[in-house]
Amino acid sequence: MRTHATAQLVGGRPRQCDRTAVVAAPGGVRAYALLDGVGKSPEVARWTRRAAHRVATLAARFQDAEEGLRAAYDHYAAHPAPPDPYGDVPAAAAVVAVTAPGRRPTVAWCGDARAYLFQDGQVERLTEDHNLRRVNGGPANLLTSCLGSDATDADLRLAGHPTVESDTPHLAHPTARLVLMSDGAYEPLEQSCVRLEDVALTGRPHEAAYLLASLAVELDGIRPDNSTALVADLRRGEHY
Repeated sequence: MRTHATAQLVGGRPRQCDRTAVVAAPGGVRAYALLDGVGKSPEVARWTRRAAHRVATLAARFQDAEEGLRAAYDHYAAHPAPPDPYGDVPAAAAVVAVTAPGRRPTVAWCGDARAYLFQDGQVERLTEDHNLRRVNGGPANLLTSCLGSDATDADLRLAGHPTVESDTPHLAHPTARLVLMSDGAYEPLEQSCVRLEDVALTGRPHEAAYLLASLAVELDGIRPDNSTALVADLRRGEHY
């Protein structure tokens, strides 16, 4: 039985600039990555697709979400996309999770893509957004860190967070469900006071992922954002 699934809807945007990637490595290691491209140009869509694969591959190789995401962050900081006066400069919010037998999962992020852990009927948000809303109550769509930026940890001292943050959640229940979402998925649900546990725990991974993504588009007004949800079922002993 498939234990993970992704659902993506373009919403009211001209193209899909969210991307996901899942990469497995020897020893039962698995990395799940979700990137939310900043902008809507074809170049952003192409760049984000490649970047999602890079993030997941590096995280699986290092067997650690933070090491993998920092390696990807450093790569793009050192090799920025060429400037385009007529288009968006490629960048993306990113969240990645790594699971492996006998270990606690690791989660890392830059930007405002989110990770949640659902177990025993409860939801735990694992990430804190990198945006001005977190820093000073400003606009949520202005990111303070993202993949594609060349800012350093020192540069973000006043923002109150480093370029990449991480968490190591505890699996307290034999089964758990990991959910990664772009802001086009979680924001409309949150603003509409939808209880995530009522949606994300419904059915198999592909059913839950589609319900999260489609309900967000339905609730997001006349021009909904790209909406992406990645759902993975975890079992203690198999993945940790």
